[in-house]
Amino acid sequence: MLAIELAANTIPPVTTTDSIQLAIDRMAEFKVRHLPVVNDQLFIGLLAEADITDPDHSLPISSLQQLHVNTFVYEDKHVYDAVRMFYEHNLTIVPVLGPNKTYDGVINQYAMNAYFGEITAIAQPGGIIVLEVSNRENSMSQMAQIVESDNAQILSSYARNFPDSTRMEVTLKLNKADISSINAAFLRYGYDVKATFNHNDDDDDSMNRYESFMNYLNM
Repeated sequence: MLAIELAANTIPPVTTTDSIQLAIDRMAEFKVRHLPVVNDQLFIGLLAEADITDPDHSLPISSLQQLHVNTFVYEDKHVYDAVRMFYEHNLTIVPVLGPNKTYDGVINQYAMNAYFGEITAIAQPGGIIVLEVSNRENSMSQMAQIVESDNAQILSSYARNFPDSTRMEVTLKLNKADISSINAAFLRYGYDVKATFNHNDDDDDSMNRYESFMNYLNM
């Protein structure tokens, strides 16, 4: 998925001639700590709440000492580049730009969380298996073969590296609620199964919790 597919104009940008107070009010209205500064559809920079230090909020935004001019992603970049921006700069929005830094919109945290909810198959019932493997043992084809031999499929997977270690954690979301036999198969193949979670439609309220969380972020 490209960054432009998650971009929206739900948060109006400010201009360099707008007052600092207007920017503060808009941040409060949309519950963000950052705003894009745009003049005639050209991205000037990203304004951070923490950079507003002048006590005179009637001054224009152009009077501020710092705007983050390189904090954005281009529209044709993968959405993971936006994730990196969120993570590295602790952002609440990421501007998305077209050619010549024309402003397309922003990706907000709600859109990003909804995207991760989709790609991790959180809304679909099924079990979760957490494995700990060495880097050399991280063979997704073998893991898929073990799962598929039990008439199941991997809906999503992700890996987490441990600092200063050759081992990693792999989490598999499956389309089968009863994963006891799959768990046993991983153990037979010598995998270190760290945890299992059995979820189904009857006793799993993860989707309800997820939707409640999304509504909270969008308040």
